[in-house]
Amino acid sequence: MENLKYYLLVLPLVFYMILKYLLFNSHQKSPPSPPALPIIGHLHLIRNSLYQSLAALSSRYGPIFSIKLGCKSFVVVSSPSAIEECFTKNDIVFANRPRCMAGDLLTYNYVTLAWSPYGHFWRTLRRLTVVELFSSHSLQKSAKIREEGIQSLLRVLFKSSKNGIQRVDLNYLVSTFGFNVMMRVIAGKWCVEEKEVGTEVGKQIVQKIRGILFSSLSLSLCDFFPALRLVGYKGLEKNLISLHRKRDDYIKILIDEAKGNGITFSGSTREKNTLIETLLSAQESEPDLYSDDVIKSVILVLFVAGTETSAAAIEWAMSLLSDHPEALHRLRKEIDTNVGHGHLLNDSDLAKLPFLRCVVNETLRLYSPVPLLLPHCSSEDCSLGGYRIPKDTILLVNAWAMHRDPKVWDEPERFKPERFEAIEVEREGFKFVPFGMGRRACPGAGMGLRTVSLALGAFVQCFEWENVESDNMKMNYNSKVTMQKATPLEAMCIPRQHAVDLLSQL
Repeated sequence: MENLKYYLLVLPLVFYMILKYLLFNSHQKSPPSPPALPIIGHLHLIRNSLYQSLAALSSRYGPIFSIKLGCKSFVVVSSPSAIEECFTKNDIVFANRPRCMAGDLLTYNYVTLAWSPYGHFWRTLRRLTVVELFSSHSLQKSAKIREEGIQSLLRVLFKSSKNGIQRVDLNYLVSTFGFNVMMRVIAGKWCVEEKEVGTEVGKQIVQKIRGILFSSLSLSLCDFFPALRLVGYKGLEKNLISLHRKRDDYIKILIDEAKGNGITFSGSTREKNTLIETLLSAQESEPDLYSDDVIKSVILVLFVAGTETSAAAIEWAMSLLSDHPEALHRLRKEIDTNVGHGHLLNDSDLAKLPFLRCVVNETLRLYSPVPLLLPHCSSEDCSLGGYRIPKDTILLVNAWAMHRDPKVWDEPERFKPERFEAIEVEREGFKFVPFGMGRRACPGAGMGLRTVSLALGAFVQCFEWENVESDNMKMNYNSKVTMQKATPLEAMCIPRQHAVDLLSQL
């Protein structure tokens, strides 16, 4: 009888737990997913670029769906409401990055700002970079560097165009501008001296830096199938080890040059003008926190994230403006009215040029330098859009798909800068995410926008432009297969009549 009483007491509790489990799971089902194959999962559905393949799946399975690539589980989102839920309610849950082979080999054991685990160390790194580089005060300090960089580029263009219309490799020029600005910020010198810009020596320098510092932290087959890494599949790991060694040697030279100046950084009363000086000063104060690897990782992230992305945005904007003369005319009129011909457009003029900002935003909408935001990883089970997302699920935000979604944007394939006149980006930010959202959003968005806007505005203020497109470029442009053009953008330019005196005085 006593056992019967015990069972009668326990039975309702067991029944309640089973009922609760069933009810919970009925409301917390998994996101929709395409049919999968054994072992490879959905890898057979990935064709062309990953972001385009995921966009095609999203049109079929909705703005939240799940896929499995080998042993890795993913949830893919591409709507403003889903992205908002990821980076508001679930922001801390998705604040980590997944581990991957490239992360293991290229991030100094995950001490880079972009890939370090969420926590105290990451917050310390972010605070340092924001204060020293990306705060309003820091952006004002670095304005002179950006302005000197664009003046140098304009002098080169003006000198080469004195004999008439000049054919220029805009891809190379804007890359040189981006590397020069970032090198001045980091180490206080130019990557390519003005006399070398456009020469074979200058092109070799840019090509070498590109080869070392190109972004390479995407997931690979070795992450989906770890056994491939054990057998050295296609030499992927070996190539990453070699790349890391080259990067480390390059950055170490910059640091050693700064140390060779003989300055005791923490005791120096002079203003620290470069990022390396600031980091070495912090190292003397807190050597355990700011190790050599941490310093190198900060420098590396700035080079990788802050150079070619800006160059690609400038190049796309120039190409789009050349293809849409009405937008180019309107931008030129805005610059002529609000800046005039008495001085070269500078950092402080940007606030007076709202249509310029619209052009930049529209370029980033159509051709985000990072069409798939850096992946996030769930640190615990969570709910997203009514679906259950297990711990250790990799989150992919398909910015490219959302930026071209007709449910979100009117005529999304068209270049219409004026659409941003009616949009407060900060208020409606979850429909426009070229720099990410939440606590792991890109802290350098402000510097990137100023760099792109300054270069684009100065080009329009001072020169007349016309695209010179090869058949290969046209095909690539129209198919939109990639954010980077298959063929570098070549353009014809000639100084504007009103700008000749201005250019002569630079």
